[in-house]
Amino acid sequence: MSDALLLGKISDTVVGAQTVEQLTRPLLTMLELVTGLESTYLTRIDEAAGVQSILYARNSREMQIPEGLSVPWDDTLCKRALEEGTNFTDDVAACWGDSEAAQALGICTYASTPVWLEDGSLFGTLCAASTQKRPITDAGRQVLVLFGALIQQHIQRENLLDKLARANRELESFSFTDTLTGLPNRRFIFQELTRLFSLAQREGRRVTLAFIDLDGFKLINDTYGHECGDAFLIQIGKRLAAGMRQSDLLGRLGGDEFVLAGLGPALDQDSALSVAAMQRRIAKLIEGHYDLPFCSMDYPGASLGIVSADPRETTVDKALKDADAAMYLEKRARRHQMAQPA
Repeated sequence: MSDALLLGKISDTVVGAQTVEQLTRPLLTMLELVTGLESTYLTRIDEAAGVQSILYARNSREMQIPEGLSVPWDDTLCKRALEEGTNFTDDVAACWGDSEAAQALGICTYASTPVWLEDGSLFGTLCAASTQKRPITDAGRQVLVLFGALIQQHIQRENLLDKLARANRELESFSFTDTLTGLPNRRFIFQELTRLFSLAQREGRRVTLAFIDLDGFKLINDTYGHECGDAFLIQIGKRLAAGMRQSDLLGRLGGDEFVLAGLGPALDQDSALSVAAMQRRIAKLIEGHYDLPFCSMDYPGASLGIVSADPRETTVDKALKDADAAMYLEKRARRHQMAQPA
């Protein structure tokens, strides 16, 4: 292969590769052509576990080095080559005859270069081997080192992209999460309610939506302090989450306001039963005894505004406004009931 053709193939491979595997496999083929050695392979080294594994391999003739093969690191030619600073020999038996792995594979000629990561750790090795005694040219050694450096850069690039993707997911998760309760926040609720309404419309169903306002929360804060109030909100969130159906959407709008929504009955069915069922379910979850910092109390419950929305005729904003209005009517009725003499 001419130098110009080789450089062209290398350039095309580097530009087109999206993964380490997509880069490595063509390089292994080119490495075989340049060195004349019958097996070329990339290894992964786990020094802590004491194991070296074959990630990708190309076998063109008699020698077969299988992908997935794992051998003890201490027995490998790669470890010996690293320790002795020797990256080539055409007489493995004379140089490292004690290696059982080399004997089992029948390796006579061997060349390798380490693949280091940016933090100085050893990722693995890029190797070429043969069952026959074969010389390797200076050009072959240079190409081996070059290919190892290209793989190293791509691994670091892939690791960086993975880190960026994880950071982006964590940032997105944080931006959608209420920092106190760990529940979805207002931003996420509005986004997911839009999806829920679209799903309900496709399936010909209603959306049952509850607006939850915690009665007496300001009194709890004022009497026992914000630490107790925060602990109460956290406990409310946990109780609601524990009673959710798998398909339900639950979140905190802010302050002492929560939203719970889920798919309701078919459009041609009576929605009153689903509204009553959600009313009972939420009330049962919220009412009861709470042991909190500086406070232990029996909580009588929250004001609930529950609507059954037809996704063909209303929007998310309108449904929330209707639920909010229903909640205020419920709150007024509860206050009136509590004001009545026993």
